[in-house]
Amino acid sequence: MQHITQFLTLAFFVVFSNLVIAKEKPNILFIFADDWGWGDLGCHGHPYVKTPNIDKLAAKGTDFQRFTVASGVCSPSRAAVMTGHFPARYKINGHFAWVPSNAKRGMPDWLSPNAPMLPRILQKAGYATAHFGKWHLSNNMIPDSPLPSQYGYDEYGAFNCAGEQMPVHEDARNAIKFIEKCHAARKPWFVNLWIHEPHTPFHTLPKYRWRFRDLDETDNIYASVLSHADDRIGELLDCLDRLKITNNTLVIFTSDNGPARASGPVKLALMHDTATGAGYGIGAAKGITGGRKGYKGALFEGGIGVPFIARWPGKIPAGKIDDSSLISAVDLLPTICAIAEAGLPAGYLPDGIDQLATLKGKQKTKRSKPLFWKMDAAWPARESKPNHWVAYAVVHQQWKLVTNRDASYAELYDIVADPYEKKDLKQGNATVVEAMKKKIAMWQATLPIQPDKKCFSSMRE
Repeated sequence: MQHITQFLTLAFFVVFSNLVIAKEKPNILFIFADDWGWGDLGCHGHPYVKTPNIDKLAAKGTDFQRFTVASGVCSPSRAAVMTGHFPARYKINGHFAWVPSNAKRGMPDWLSPNAPMLPRILQKAGYATAHFGKWHLSNNMIPDSPLPSQYGYDEYGAFNCAGEQMPVHEDARNAIKFIEKCHAARKPWFVNLWIHEPHTPFHTLPKYRWRFRDLDETDNIYASVLSHADDRIGELLDCLDRLKITNNTLVIFTSDNGPARASGPVKLALMHDTATGAGYGIGAAKGITGGRKGYKGALFEGGIGVPFIARWPGKIPAGKIDDSSLISAVDLLPTICAIAEAGLPAGYLPDGIDQLATLKGKQKTKRSKPLFWKMDAAWPARESKPNHWVAYAVVHQQWKLVTNRDASYAELYDIVADPYEKKDLKQGNATVVEAMKKKIAMWQATLPIQPDKKCFSSMRE
């Protein structure tokens, strides 16, 4: 009888433990690189950059090859991830700089902490939240800007923000400590790891320069910083394995925009950044787009089409390439909230859609909402930057329309059949062009005329 009682007790605890595990919310690790081009991965065929840890992530997950961010530059892309809204809704059309530059461009000095925030939503759903790495939803040159802790993070270590600047290479180390602490407390976690690489300045270490010693100097520098970033990502993935939480962790790797390139010949030189320190300048920028048109700062696919690799064992198919699903950065908030079973705030209307079914391999044929972009862009196009003239863009169904500031010039592409934007189809599709222009005009009418003055620094006075 005693043996039967012990058996039943053991069976009860096994069943109970399995039920607890089944109800555990997944952890979420969101890795956001800075200027990492679509082609800057070993698994995307780069000729000399080595990224074995990210490649392994792709082998164990799905490589979504039609992902786009919400801007061709940093700060707007980050605002879209945080809010699930197009950044133009907050008058964030360029990167946050010092106050006079922000004012000249009609921008606020920071993203409003009162906007809907992904980490705050996850906090309410029981998650511990942390941010490590680049911030740039304000700028370190604006000392009265809100700290990351005011946006829904329990812990943070950051640069390009007010206050003390975290050294750029301490991002993974701090994230691992946070993950270990959450694991010990049996609490689900959400970690933003917004790495610096491969943004200028290029901060190199001898170990990585030696690793690519056979390359020319500029290629050596570029490969070394990407390799260093890949190693730190590997340390995080090893941590998940060591803690035996890999199967219950969604990992996403992507970038805020396409690769930076100099508009003309530039000599290799050192530069100094007030947030991250000294390193090599734009002369060592060697990023590639995998054949996509344009680079950082453009609204063609080379500027907004970036790597997007997602791994969630048993949920997201392993070893798959999805080259058809159109996923946007504004989809991340509703999708992650669906994964975390976190309710959206009352009255909140995301610009994105829930793409959980797409991540799981159940592809949708068409988006239910159009995608919009807005950027400050020169017209006519500059000879040194022939693909940086687009001020507005819209994607709906298979079509992508790009226009200059006043829509006096436009180009139309079948973005599904022609992701490299090689053939302008506006001739013979006048009805489509006018319909897409109308969509842009209707969207423009919903945007604010002025930025929120509550997001102005006292330095404007």
